[in-house]
Amino acid sequence: MSEPVRVAVIGSTGLVGRCILEEVRYRPDVRVMAIARREFDLPHDARMECFVADPEAWGEVLAGLQPDCLINALGTTWKRAGRDEEAFRAVDQHLVVNTARAAREAGIERMVTISSVGANPSTRNFYLRVKGEVERELSQLKFRRLDILRPGLLRGRRVDDLRFGEGIARIASPLIDPFMGGGMRKYRSIRAETVANAALGLGTRKAAGRFSHDHDAIQRAARDWMKRGETV
Repeated sequence: MSEPVRVAVIGSTGLVGRCILEEVRYRPDVRVMAIARREFDLPHDARMECFVADPEAWGEVLAGLQPDCLINALGTTWKRAGRDEEAFRAVDQHLVVNTARAAREAGIERMVTISSVGANPSTRNFYLRVKGEVERELSQLKFRRLDILRPGLLRGRRVDDLRFGEGIARIASPLIDPFMGGGMRKYRSIRAETVANAALGLGTRKAAGRFSHDHDAIQRAARDWMKRGETV
């Protein structure tokens, strides 16, 4: 069997990040290295490593690890940021872009980032504007391959981050999603596990280019990754 693809993950304690760690527990074709600001519990029987370091040192960690791909699953919330724009940007924008830049300087050529449906640097919506600005800045770093995932509402169990509005939306989404066809399909909700599988699958692809993936494309990438797992 060929050597496993080495994937570094930032944002491992978030909803999608935790799903990524769960999904690779029994996959011999990928080796995940989680980079975090603080210690956290890894999944039971996990065959992976966790490197704890100050965010300013993440570039050094990446340079030492030399992964084949970097997956960004970082993200804070308006509430956690104290409803402060700069505090929000510090995590969702500056930390993401600075880490990506350090990855490029370390010679890493592939990156997958979790963005959002509707991301646009020109929109008046602050959250979507920041996501759009991040996409633009990452594109300028000239990764050999850059995959941008734009999911709708993420369904899954969050830890220590209860969001009343999202909770109501997650309950309602299974009833609403079937009526969102045509151009509205991209706004359908999606399971965090599906996004995690798609990120892993895309992070192990070698074809060069910049690719954006909406709801349906994320679903296809996740299915492809799962099918590959049946043969290893």
